[in-house]
Amino acid sequence: MDEGIAISNDPTIVQLINDYGFPIILAVGMGYFIYYVWQFISNELEPEIEKMHFQLIRLIDQVRMLDQDMIRLQQKVNVVLEYKERQKFLEETEVPVERKKK
Repeated sequence: MDEGIAISNDPTIVQLINDYGFPIILAVGMGYFIYYVWQFISNELEPEIEKMHFQLIRLIDQVRMLDQDMIRLQQKVNVVLEYKERQKFLEETEVPVERKKK
């Protein structure tokens, strides 16, 4: 008889549904699920998101530095091209003058 009492005192899902009803047991199960998901997000995901946030900030800074370097390089290339065009123009204007002198 003691074994029968021990088994009947151990609540199973079926016994809980019979005692409290399906909606109550479902609400408790959903509550546990929400708690589990909340703990997982808080303990596992948020620290990783913080790490990724700092890495993203570093990456954005590096992209900005590269963009500034590209702007400087483009300005230097433009200056060199202007000097080259100017030198070519000066050479073209000097050549006819020398030919006229001969």
